[in-house]
Amino acid sequence: MTDMFAYEYLMENDQETLRLALKTDRTTLEKQAKWAGIKAGMRVADIGCGAGKTTSYLNRLIQPGGEIVGVDSSEKRIEDARKKFSNGSVHFVCKDVTQPLDDIGKFDFIWVRFLLEYHRLTSFEIVQNLCKILKPGGIICLIDLDHNCLNHFEAPEPLIKSLIGLMDILAANKNFDPYVGRKLYSFLYDLNFDDIDVDLAAHHLFFGELNQTNAFNWITKAEVAAKNSGYDFNEFNGGYDEFYEVFKEFILNPRRFTYTPVISCRGRKPLNGSSG
Repeated sequence: MTDMFAYEYLMENDQETLRLALKTDRTTLEKQAKWAGIKAGMRVADIGCGAGKTTSYLNRLIQPGGEIVGVDSSEKRIEDARKKFSNGSVHFVCKDVTQPLDDIGKFDFIWVRFLLEYHRLTSFEIVQNLCKILKPGGIICLIDLDHNCLNHFEAPEPLIKSLIGLMDILAANKNFDPYVGRKLYSFLYDLNFDDIDVDLAAHHLFFGELNQTNAFNWITKAEVAAKNSGYDFNEFNGGYDEFYEVFKEFILNPRRFTYTPVISCRGRKPLNGSSG
């Protein structure tokens, strides 16, 4: 399996470790993991673990007796994760998840949250690859956004058009998938998983004043992903700079209403191991 964009992470910048840490909400994460079926004593893989904060939260849910391995392709974030969170039950490895992972062993539970959106062309193949390290009877949980960054009430028309165009060019040129959430169920169905279940909730739900964490997260997206997208922003006479100012004014306006659905899908690998 080859992913030509595997190492061109869309949000790469000097503050990405901070952004990932700030936007990780422990209460939401634990609710999702418990819904998926995580339990004490499991051996867990956190795929696309970033700097390890999610891994550390999941580790609390599998004690006593559990072990978790965080996997990420960024050497910098794995190094940060090891410094902050490694202990007897928490380990981190730097690996390309589009390649075979047989050397990290087998797992009772695999967690894949906000990763597949960065691999539009090979998202199904990544899940198929992960199934090879999931024990028969083990659980995989896939979580991602749908219609990402595209649901805004009364945003200026040029801004809406530029956001749609921006997502189109990110999909075409950067391997980004703003609609991956709706695909997760079919991935597990096609892999013959048992006990498939799906949950739909609001990930972003913005009305009134935006808190500092969400403001930092969304403005950083405009500063990094939008600016580096290659999109021409021809809806604005001032190009990207004008887009950025209009976007910032809109997202910080307390009258704004913005939301993004998050779709969670979990399934159990058949006991006979016949998935994929």
